[in-house]
Amino acid sequence: MDELFAPPGSAWQRVSPRLALVRHAVVGVVALLAAVVVVVLGLLPDVVGWVLPVGLVVVALGAAWGWWWVSRNAGRWGYAEGEDELYITRGAMFQTLVVVPYGRMQFVDVQAGPVEQLAGIASVHLHTASPGTSARIPGLPAAEAARLRDRLTAVGEGWTAGL
Repeated sequence: MDELFAPPGSAWQRVSPRLALVRHAVVGVVALLAAVVVVVLGLLPDVVGWVLPVGLVVVALGAAWGWWWVSRNAGRWGYAEGEDELYITRGAMFQTLVVVPYGRMQFVDVQAGPVEQLAGIASVHLHTASPGTSARIPGLPAAEAARLRDRLTAVGEGWTAGL
């Protein structure tokens, strides 16, 4: 099964470990907000007494599951630059391999929200004529995202010049 998701000719370039750090921070903030809501609801006078402890247990279990999922999944993102296409892989339990031919790329953009900017990472998005193509690589160090954007743009221009 491993050969099904192996990049041809080279090893996977993995994303930055800071992607997991950013996603863990998001899980923590969401869990904290959910805990605040549960506490406020639990302290209302007309609420049954079991709502607070049960709600906090549910929030804690959800946060633990989210933390585990992020730890398992964030490191599974990778990409490989082939001669004629870009390979992108993701997923731990449900693995996905996306192959984007350079000749099909329409444009490439780089995105980084406020939390990603603080962590020094960005996402590279490849856009093709097919709306179903999910060609996104999150968690790249900013310099690598810029390098990959420039390389993909140059390779894409070379492909369209030959048309």
